[in-house]
Amino acid sequence: MSFTLDTPLSLALGDKAANTLSRAFGMAVVGDLVAHYPRRYAVRGELTPILDLPLGELATVVAEVRSVRRRRMRNRRGELLEVVIGDGVGELTLTFFGQAWREKELKRGRRGVFSGKVGAFKGVLQFANPDYQLFEDDTAALAKADEIVRTPIPIYPATAAVTSWKLQTWIGEVLDRLEDIPDPVPDELRFREALLTAREALEWIHRPETRAQIDAARQTLRMHEALVLQTALAQQRQFVRMMSATQRPARPGGLLERFDAAMPFELTPDQAAVGRSIATDLTADWPMNRLVQGEVGSGKTLVALRAMLQVAESGGQSALIAPTEVLAGQHLRSITRMLGPKLAPELMPTLLTGQMPAADRRKAALRVASGQARIVVGTHALLSEGTTFADLGLVVVDEQHRFGVEQREMLRAKGTSPHALVLTATPIPRTVAMTVFGDLDVSTIRTMPAGRAGIQTFVAPIAEKPGWFGRVWERVAEEVERGHQVFVVCSAIDAENAKAVAPGEDDGSGELAPPVEGEAARPHWGVVQVADMLARHPRVGELRIATLHGRMPSDEKDRVMQDFARGDIDVLVATTVIEVGVDVPNASTMVILDADRFGVSQLHQLRGRVGRGGVPGLCLLVTEAEQGTTARERVDAVAATLDGFALAEVDLELRGEGDVLGDAQSGARSSLRLLRVVKDADLIARARGEAERILEGDPTLDRHRGLAEALARRMTQEERAALAKN
Repeated sequence: MSFTLDTPLSLALGDKAANTLSRAFGMAVVGDLVAHYPRRYAVRGELTPILDLPLGELATVVAEVRSVRRRRMRNRRGELLEVVIGDGVGELTLTFFGQAWREKELKRGRRGVFSGKVGAFKGVLQFANPDYQLFEDDTAALAKADEIVRTPIPIYPATAAVTSWKLQTWIGEVLDRLEDIPDPVPDELRFREALLTAREALEWIHRPETRAQIDAARQTLRMHEALVLQTALAQQRQFVRMMSATQRPARPGGLLERFDAAMPFELTPDQAAVGRSIATDLTADWPMNRLVQGEVGSGKTLVALRAMLQVAESGGQSALIAPTEVLAGQHLRSITRMLGPKLAPELMPTLLTGQMPAADRRKAALRVASGQARIVVGTHALLSEGTTFADLGLVVVDEQHRFGVEQREMLRAKGTSPHALVLTATPIPRTVAMTVFGDLDVSTIRTMPAGRAGIQTFVAPIAEKPGWFGRVWERVAEEVERGHQVFVVCSAIDAENAKAVAPGEDDGSGELAPPVEGEAARPHWGVVQVADMLARHPRVGELRIATLHGRMPSDEKDRVMQDFARGDIDVLVATTVIEVGVDVPNASTMVILDADRFGVSQLHQLRGRVGRGGVPGLCLLVTEAEQGTTARERVDAVAATLDGFALAEVDLELRGEGDVLGDAQSGARSSLRLLRVVKDADLIARARGEAERILEGDPTLDRHRGLAEALARRMTQEERAALAKN
């Protein structure tokens, strides 16, 4: 029986193997199994005389079986098989645990090639559970041995239940009976890029004879992944453009013109350019689908508000959804302030969150349902069934990486193909934007508004210079004496009682990710410990200190933030709940403890909370990570530049795209097996251009059957749904 990529694994390998693969890796069909590529390749090592074997290294010997002995293991159940082999000069013991059946083939006098990691037990060299291949006759022995040594051994991502060698066996079985595979790459592109056929690529990645074959196979399969993903994103762009949206043009003398006339400052060149793109999008026949990225304080909210005013001119409503209650409340206050006393009553900006008292919430919901509120700001409460809109024309999502695609789609579903604007203060590297947000038009605000005093950043390396720790708190007291306020950020609420704390967890209670080199296994400082230490500090202890973290009730968090914004608190000791959107122009200083436990982008985001008014900003990154470690590199990179876009690229290189892409964002991450968004940037760009050309001439992919089939296989229904919701 021959197989296709869509053949169920139960038919190809039997029910037992299929169930095992389903449980271990979620595999269902042959295509899933052959797309499980080797993680790396081992080389058996040069043929080495037994007496010259290097301890701890992978080596290969040609030898003859001298003796075989089977005995029961002392401290565990089962039997141990000990096989002594020799090459005429030295001897080596092979040990097999629980594999007594090998006694039938490892007969005395048989010769073969034996590969394993060289160990020693009681002074005797040994291989534990080695690979081996026995010769049929001595004539072929040395020729065969040489070939085996040169052939790379694929090492697969495995589990306790499914070993690498078992995967190799199963993949070999299905490859032997696999029919021709339709090629997702058009012939013309394959010749231009010097790629293999799809069949050759699968053979060479799983059963290579040389390193060159592995490289050629990987290059081909990377282009397959890039083309499939970029075609899916291009199709999604097409799909959005097939929807019909209500056009929302600005009118002479209308709300937008009145707002611009009353604005006390000029738009920056970037704000004006992005504003023009959005204004054009809002008059198109299809819904806008735009991502605006810009540094903290670059004026993204102003750009979004101008879009809301344009939508409001035709009676349409805009919904701005924020990740936290604190941020939603701040957005409302900021929008009301920007609109001023004349425009605010006309547009009636309305807050709708889950924590509002029931009576206030009912009133707000009524204003939204009647269309009286043309600007609505809220949290996920906007998604509840009880919230209806009269005419939802624009959805604005703030900090999209904190908000799932399903939730965004629920909000969009409350209108008829409303326009969508996504804002992010986390600069996105070009390659990630192309790979993850490829169905969105991306705009960037790089220039910052005039009047910003800027931020200076310094590393306080207290492992090398312990005295600097005391100086940090003296500096805090000095800033408050000058009339300014200070943030102190910790990576945990309570460092002593935290089992394991992941950097950047809002409540400090997450499970610890494997630490990077140089990063402390657990935080040294939590909010509890710092607040206690500062209360006893001779100078800082006299100041007004408050704490803020994710386990506090929402109303208490709001109260603390409002007290801080009003200037009633001098020093705020907090977790990263203050990372996004908190705007306190009088805050001059940010102290980040255990700075090595935060990512590059997160440190940059936190730093952006100070230096927001006319007050110069100071950021002190306190770390015990030593120079030369990855953890210290992150901290030093942030101190070296204020350019968030440069830092985003550094972050990507230090962390790898697995973290940057987020939780299967848009289905992209689960589709990327060999493609690397940093290393393969040029290939991704070529694939994007190719996908657009293909769809322009063949929108339904009727003439590109291999690509259509690869799309159907690679992009599951769930992934397509995620793409559609972006």
